[in-house]
Amino acid sequence: MENHQHHNVDAGSVPTTKHTVTHTIPDGTVMHGAKHGGGHAGHDHHAMIADFLRRFWISLALTIPVVVISPMFQMAVGYHFDFLGRNWVSVLLGSIIYFYGGWPFLTGLRDEVRRRQPGMMTLIGVAITVAFLYSTAVVFEWVVGMDFYWELATLIVIMLLGHWLEMKSVAGASKALELIVKMLPSEAHMFHGNMLHDMRVDELKIGDLVLVKPGEKIPVDGTVTEGNSSVNESMLTGESVPVQKTAGAKVIAGAINGEGSLKIKVDKSGKDSYLNKVITLVQEAQAAKSQTQHLADRAAKWLTFISLGVGFGTLAVWLFMGQPLAFALERMVTVMVTSCPHALGVAIPLVVAISTAMTARKGLLIRNRTAFENARLITAMVFDKTGTLTEGKFGVSRIQPLAGYDNDTLLATAAALEQESQHPIAQGIVSAAKAAGLTLPSMTNFVSITGKGITGDVDGKKIGIVSPGYLKDKNILIPDEAGGSGSETVVFVLQNEKLVGFITLSDRIRPDAAETVRQLKEQGIKVYMATGDNATVGKAVAEQLGLDGYFAEVLPHQKVEIVKDFQAKGEFVAMTGDGVNDAPALAQADVGIAVGSGTDVAAETADIILTESRPSDVLGLVNFGKATYRKMVQNLWWATGYNIIAIPLAAGVLYPHFVLSPALGAVMMSLSTIVVAVNAQFLRKSLGGKNG
Repeated sequence: MENHQHHNVDAGSVPTTKHTVTHTIPDGTVMHGAKHGGGHAGHDHHAMIADFLRRFWISLALTIPVVVISPMFQMAVGYHFDFLGRNWVSVLLGSIIYFYGGWPFLTGLRDEVRRRQPGMMTLIGVAITVAFLYSTAVVFEWVVGMDFYWELATLIVIMLLGHWLEMKSVAGASKALELIVKMLPSEAHMFHGNMLHDMRVDELKIGDLVLVKPGEKIPVDGTVTEGNSSVNESMLTGESVPVQKTAGAKVIAGAINGEGSLKIKVDKSGKDSYLNKVITLVQEAQAAKSQTQHLADRAAKWLTFISLGVGFGTLAVWLFMGQPLAFALERMVTVMVTSCPHALGVAIPLVVAISTAMTARKGLLIRNRTAFENARLITAMVFDKTGTLTEGKFGVSRIQPLAGYDNDTLLATAAALEQESQHPIAQGIVSAAKAAGLTLPSMTNFVSITGKGITGDVDGKKIGIVSPGYLKDKNILIPDEAGGSGSETVVFVLQNEKLVGFITLSDRIRPDAAETVRQLKEQGIKVYMATGDNATVGKAVAEQLGLDGYFAEVLPHQKVEIVKDFQAKGEFVAMTGDGVNDAPALAQADVGIAVGSGTDVAAETADIILTESRPSDVLGLVNFGKATYRKMVQNLWWATGYNIIAIPLAAGVLYPHFVLSPALGAVMMSLSTIVVAVNAQFLRKSLGGKNG
């Protein structure tokens, strides 16, 4: 029997990585915790959101009287209201608002200066400090002018509200993890002998036997030992059609059982379960900063330098031109408020959180954000064959009986002998006989002939299942119709050294492979295949799928060389595979993609994992990556583009015809934040509408 390279697969395996989740809150605070939504970090995150809301309401309550008694506001609106001690009330309320409401921004300013990384908090902190110090100097009559307490108060209130909205939005976008956790039932029906007892899921051990009743959620990753039911895995894998599960089938915790009862043997404990690994991967993806995020950080940093430079420059220019200090300070504060890169703090994180949650529901687990965004740059896609473009297991494609046999008898006779073999071809024949419901005859005296086939006694007859090479050695004529296609493997059935039929098998091409290749090529991506299988099979599959080229009989190190050669030619290469022999190439590729049915080694090395072994998910990855990157770029423009007009107006270039007040500047800044948040939400529609 011919030797066919075959990848060993561990169905449904997805890697886990020990890590600490890092949460970056909009005020620049970094928190660490072992679990998302739990532990110290989870509580701190929620406490910080509540703290911002509390500071907002208290500051708002104090801001109302400050605004009402402000002479500048009274002049703008057109009324007069004064009383003895008004200035001291303004000082008292303004100081409380500055120190209590402005505290997150002042501590953020301190932290950024310490890290020598000036950013949003630096700009806000400087703006409110300048306003507070100037206003206090006016009240104590150290300088002549009108106090800025109402601008200070409204600025802090708007900033607190903006930060709270951002933090709530980011937290809301991250709720996908909490929803995933809720998919797991807390208890399972466990067998103790023949008795059922309800047990906590986290107390189950590998090897335990549990019962899942109709309509219940499956509590564990395991193997069906008894029963027949359709299982809805759509929330886990994106597969919309329920999957039929019978004895021997793998099931995933969180899937919903259909109409039948299933007995399941526990294969993985809680922390190693598929769903927990999904949670881990989503956490890593949301916590990781992508290349685009770094771009946003750099943009915020430079915008802060520009804002401070233009702000202090504005102060100097207006003073040089003879304007009063009050006017010059007002222009400086307005520049700093208007140009604050506040929206950048939410522009990218919101898109990251939404895209990560959406793609996970579509069956794409992103371990490397940069690689995901770079999917838009792919020019060459290299697929492994077995288990990726094909199903990775042999199926019977043709049964041809000759003298004295019919289809069922030939298949049953072959399966009876092949039951003793672990070869993929043998397993394919046995599976076909079981699927046909055939009763297998008895078999004895099994003998394996290295490289040529197997023999044994089936119902008292000397039966052999052999390769074409065996027939040639014995000078047995090979029938013309046994030639088959290049992608088929043929085994011959002998009875007493006489040919009585043959069976052809093939590693079946996945149903969506051809359409995926066609659509990738339509997008200008060249599609290749690298396989350890022989050249005849490689050529047949390549021609059937319409590939741009193929590489056959390649070893693991040769797959790496193939990827490197493409990269040397200027191609941006994605590699998709499932086996241990694909891992080095996955690491070398610009974008490494592991299919979920593959080995842990491949998945650990890859940037992105496809929970289902569908080639079409690779197409979904490319489309999702493009949509996400477009939305990030849009948000960067929304977050910073308005400054092109706002900063000159804030500096006073249209004075005396128009001056942009600090409060209006704060409103414009907050509007840009809201636009960014709304624009990020449109990504849900974009990703939801793409077939992945």
